[in-house]
Amino acid sequence: MKKLTIALFAAGLLLMGQTVYAQDSTKQTTEAVVVDSSDADMSIEEMIGNEDMAELAEMAAEDIGMHQELKNKFIEGDPRYMSLVAIVLIIGLALCIERIIYLTRSEVNTKKLLSDIEKKVESGDVEGAKTICRNTRGPVASVCYQGLMHINESAEDIERSIISYGTVLTSRLERGCSWIKLCIAIAPSLGFLGTVIGMVMAFDQIQAEGDISPTIVAEGMKVALITTIFGIIVALILQVFYNFVNSRIDRLTTQMEEGAINLMDIFAKVKAKSEK
Repeated sequence: MKKLTIALFAAGLLLMGQTVYAQDSTKQTTEAVVVDSSDADMSIEEMIGNEDMAELAEMAAEDIGMHQELKNKFIEGDPRYMSLVAIVLIIGLALCIERIIYLTRSEVNTKKLLSDIEKKVESGDVEGAKTICRNTRGPVASVCYQGLMHINESAEDIERSIISYGTVLTSRLERGCSWIKLCIAIAPSLGFLGTVIGMVMAFDQIQAEGDISPTIVAEGMKVALITTIFGIIVALILQVFYNFVNSRIDRLTTQMEEGAINLMDIFAKVKAKSEK
């Protein structure tokens, strides 16, 4: 918190310039007050103190150091194998983001949709109910539209049609998830591949040198361990996103089932009224 306050204060001093505004307490009017030239000539170090400036410089050095350290580890792990792990991460994240956007756009207010459909069906305007479903995105509206297409058939036929079409919609929601799972499986596998290759490199160097030196063994083992670590980290990241995608799919599937049940209840209610 202290470092954040210091950074904000320094930025404010740079943007403030030489003019500040003060309000006269007696006249309630605002007048410009020019900062004294001696204060304006003060350096940033003098304004916020040498100790705080040292902390700011340390923060900047830490950010640069972390970036450089990550870059060094990537190079030490052999870019040929680390690049493969990075490509898997990019592809997996792209697939996850695409599914998240698609699933988010597929969610609708199920209660409002069913309420509007019920009003149209009770008034005998089935085509109006179909129009509402066509103008509403998402699998819930599609299931309701499928049921309205068979409204004049028996309850068993309507239910069979809705279940069959719901299976198709569920497969659409899960599209691409198999590729995400493949990326999750490939990432640690590439890491283990780097482990094996690093071990082979170590033994090749031992054979070439004719001596077991800790330096020679450490070089090959470093490649092995770094690739394995990065592969596991990529798999963990993608697993978190995959579980989030699955939770969205489960929620939409539940909404579809809820919509189908309520739609069947609406049809039964309307048919009971018409028989009376």
